[in-house]
Amino acid sequence: MRLTPTLVLIVALAGPAPAQTPFATFERASEEVLSDPHDLAIGPDGQLYIADKFGARIVVMDADTLEVTGVLADGMLPGVHDISFGPDGRAHVAVTGANALAIFAFENGEWRFDYALEPFPRTEGALAHSNGRTYIMSSGTGELVMMQGSDLIDVVPGMPGAHDVAEAPDGSVWVADNLQLRLIRFSPDLEQLQVIQGPGYGFRGPRYLDFDEAGRLVVADQDAHRILLIDPVSEELVGVLGDGTPGKGPYRFDDPEGVAVRGNTFYFSDSDNNRVVKYVVVLN
Repeated sequence: MRLTPTLVLIVALAGPAPAQTPFATFERASEEVLSDPHDLAIGPDGQLYIADKFGARIVVMDADTLEVTGVLADGMLPGVHDISFGPDGRAHVAVTGANALAIFAFENGEWRFDYALEPFPRTEGALAHSNGRTYIMSSGTGELVMMQGSDLIDVVPGMPGAHDVAEAPDGSVWVADNLQLRLIRFSPDLEQLQVIQGPGYGFRGPRYLDFDEAGRLVVADQDAHRILLIDPVSEELVGVLGDGTPGKGPYRFDDPEGVAVRGNTFYFSDSDNNRVVKYVVVLN
C-alpha cells in the first residue's frame, strides 16, 4: 500500500509501535499470600521487602525462593506503597494512608520504628538517596519533596498522582509521573533534566521503576499490564514483558506495580494476582 501524505503524517505522529521482545525469562512466582503488593526492594540483608498495601505491612521474602521469612510492622502501615533503603541501612517506608514517611532502623536483630516525616498527602514514593537526602513523592499535592534529615530543602510541584521516585546509577532522580504518562529525570538538586513520554512507549499508567546493571529503566506500567525496559540514553523501548491484557502465568501480569532489580534478576509485584514474580536474564 502506498502511503498518502496524510497517512505519512499520522504514522510520524504516532511514533514507532512498542517493541514486544521479552528481556528476561520467567523463573518462579511466590504463593498468593500478599494483598495488593506495591513496590519492593532488596534489603541490606539480601532479602526482598514488599510493601503489602492492604495488609498494611512490609512482607519479607527470601530473594531466591520467594518464601515468606518475616513481617515488618504487621497491620500498622495503612495503604503502604513504597520502601527504600538508605546508605545507613534504614528502611524508608511510604505510608500512604497516614500521609507520612516512616523510618525504621535495624537494631539488636529486629526492625524498630525510628521516626516519621509528615505530612505529605498520599505519600506514594520514597527514595533514601546515596547522597544522604530523602526524596518523597507527595502524590496528593503532586510535589516531589527533598529533605535533609527533618529539614525541608526543596519542592518541585506539578506532578499530581505521581508514584515512584528512584535513584539511577549516576545519582539522578527519576519520577514515574503516572497521570501524565511520562518519566521525569531530575538532578540530585531537582533540576529537571529529561522527560520520556510519547505514544511509542504505550504508557497507560507507569507506577514504580528500578534500573538494571546497564542503567536501563525497568518500569511497571500498571494499567497496560506490562513491564517495560527503556534505554534512557537513546530513549529506545528495548523490551517488554506482558501482552497488554491482564492474566496470570509466565509473561502475564495483572496490574503490576513494583520493580526491584538485583544483578541479572528482576522482581515484580504482580499486584492483582497478590504475589511477587521473579524473572532472570540467562548469562552465557
